[in-house]
Amino acid sequence: DFYFLEMNTRLQVEHPVTEMITGLDLVRLQIRVAEGHPLPFTQADLAVRGAAVECRVYAEDPQRFLPSPGTITSLRVPQGPGVRDDSGVFPGAEISVYYDPMISKLVTWGDSRAHALDRMRRALAEYHVGGIKTNLLFHRRMLEHPEFLAGEYDTGFIDRHNKVLCAPSEPEG
Repeated sequence: DFYFLEMNTRLQVEHPVTEMITGLDLVRLQIRVAEGHPLPFTQADLAVRGAAVECRVYAEDPQRFLPSPGTITSLRVPQGPGVRDDSGVFPGAEISVYYDPMISKLVTWGDSRAHALDRMRRALAEYHVGGIKTNLLFHRRMLEHPEFLAGEYDTGFIDRHNKVLCAPSEPEG
């Protein structure tokens, strides 16, 4: 008999959300375990606090969700309590057609989902990337949509609300 077990030993792209709600540094823990050290806690020791939201900021055309290569001419990244921006870009960075056009993983934490969403709306309002198209406006529109805010969404949400979420706009400049 043959049995298949899927095993994924890498961190998922959403690991910052888990880190924000548990207070754990998963990258550090994974490296320590790889070095042969045991985990310094048990499952019973873990606690979730608050809520976190992640927006993956991409260099992409928000109408067609296709990469938007070019040079980042200006950049303003949000900061403040409960805001985390995992990024490696800078003004002058080139977004290539040959690699993933992700600019950053923007994560906010709050003591409730509503609080985390409030922080994300503020962070998205402060975020600016010049010189290329991004999906920032898409995220801003998503976080203003009443159904999304009420938690009434599913995998068909974007298709149903495409005209509002993906409406054309002027580039940020």
